[in-house]
Amino acid sequence: MVRWFHRDITGLEAEARLKARGVHGSFLVRPSRKRPEDFSLSVRLEDSVTHIRIQNTGDYYDLYGGEQFATLSELVEYYTGQHDTLQDTDGNQILLKYPLNCSDPTSERWYHGYLSGADSEKLLQQNGEPWTFLVRESRSKPGDFVISVLTDDLKGGKLRVTHLKIICEGDKYTLGDIKFDTLTDLIETYKKKHIEEVSGARVYLKKPYYSTRVNAADIESRMKELDKKSEKEETAKAGFWEEFDALQKQETNLYDRKEGQRPENKSKNRYKNILPFDHTRVMLQCGDPNVPGSDYINANYVTNQLWGHEEPSKRFVACQGCLASTTGDFWEMVWQENSLIIVMTTKEVEKGRTKCVPYWPDAGTNGKEFGRYWVEILLEHEAMEYKIRTLRVSPIANPTAARKIIHYQYLSWPDHGVPSDPGGVLSFLGEVNRMQESLPEAGPIIVHCSAGIGRTGTIIIIDMLLDTIQMKGLDSDIDVHKTIQMVRSQRSGMVQTEAQYRFIYAAIAQYIDSAKHKLHAIEKTQGLESEYGNLSTSLSKMKVTRSSSKPKEEGKLYENLNTKKEKVNKKTSAEQKSRTSVKKK
Repeated sequence: MVRWFHRDITGLEAEARLKARGVHGSFLVRPSRKRPEDFSLSVRLEDSVTHIRIQNTGDYYDLYGGEQFATLSELVEYYTGQHDTLQDTDGNQILLKYPLNCSDPTSERWYHGYLSGADSEKLLQQNGEPWTFLVRESRSKPGDFVISVLTDDLKGGKLRVTHLKIICEGDKYTLGDIKFDTLTDLIETYKKKHIEEVSGARVYLKKPYYSTRVNAADIESRMKELDKKSEKEETAKAGFWEEFDALQKQETNLYDRKEGQRPENKSKNRYKNILPFDHTRVMLQCGDPNVPGSDYINANYVTNQLWGHEEPSKRFVACQGCLASTTGDFWEMVWQENSLIIVMTTKEVEKGRTKCVPYWPDAGTNGKEFGRYWVEILLEHEAMEYKIRTLRVSPIANPTAARKIIHYQYLSWPDHGVPSDPGGVLSFLGEVNRMQESLPEAGPIIVHCSAGIGRTGTIIIIDMLLDTIQMKGLDSDIDVHKTIQMVRSQRSGMVQTEAQYRFIYAAIAQYIDSAKHKLHAIEKTQGLESEYGNLSTSLSKMKVTRSSSKPKEEGKLYENLNTKKEKVNKKTSAEQKSRTSVKKK
């Protein structure tokens, strides 16, 4: 991503940022202080930061002898994808995995950050009307920006998109004439008058095309923008409602739900229209193939499909709350999936309505039979906002093959609403994740409410976004809207209300705020010599590792590099020796 480009920092500042906010594999690019036409690639490697000089010959960019690229973005994208290409002189791999993004230059929603010209054209042509526009980073010249506008000209049967370069000069922004202090000032000015292209054609900025992507560290600013828009346009519901409404309009049943509609399975659904997608449904393997519907349960597998194949992805099963007739099926699923953690986000009865039939025995009893399984309560503990039960589950036919299941029931989520403060949910998720991590053999976490889509979806989305921030750092990009779309492709209707949509933002914002305070406290007490690792997977802790060495001086920052390309420049000056040497592996 181009927001890995930090245009006004030193090598020491790059080290400090990567140590304070990055993780192993985080990287950024900055202008070289010694050779202004060159750049420096700074990469965090476990407990240290290495710096690699990028040469700009005027014709191409390279790592002083590696592959040659037309743009800086292409060079970074290549080495980000080729994890076995960069090595230090000891043969250790240098991984470019997670861009350490600088803050967005504006919190305006027309700003899309990293987006290619082709992708911006596709977005505008598919969804826009003439004079719809967006602003994105320049790929050819990091530090500059581009306004992409859908014109009223037809070209090849489609409306033409024109791209206007915004030049960043010092701390000013310009299209080549007037200079503005901020991107917002520039856009607001040209929304009131036309822009003239070189050809003489007039371009208008009439309707912004909004982005839902946001730098996690800037999520509070985005929330203020969404709230501000709601206040300004009370009559024309906007802000959070606008984003959620767009999500609802995209929700179409693209996938079959035939199994849940079969006559033999209809009675197993709590709500007749809330059915599992066939392509992700959990199939009970104990079912008799000669008995129609014996493999059916209203449940779907859910994973974070936005992560790459190399990233570990937590697995969930999202399901409805049990009916009296499905408790046996529920325990069949728990046993089959080797799930050792169950998360229940509803009370059994709310406002006089049964939300979920208890699938555990009453406390103080010897146990209870559910289908082919015997369930006992070993321990029951009530925390401030939730209850934890330790259950012993065993097949009736084989009592010695018992498993211990931890059952978490969140009790403070109001029916038809959301908790007033996300802190309780964050604490709850922290406890659940700590337990899951202590059970490496455990299968997917089972999450359910009543229908298995509203609170269930909200909990799963929050957990996925927190995992992304913990893995990629505070400055990673997150997209609540896109994450919900992805999860809805696995179970229909996940996250049901605008209030739940807003609550996800609030939970992430509170987590980020808490993490920033912890990092600030660490920086204050331990200074630059501290190595601040990734936010730990446990939501209540901050991983801190002591650095083994002090920061290096600017002139001593560059390490030797190996790539799979022969070294092509063989300068012997002291300056060249301090830069990257490029050798064939």
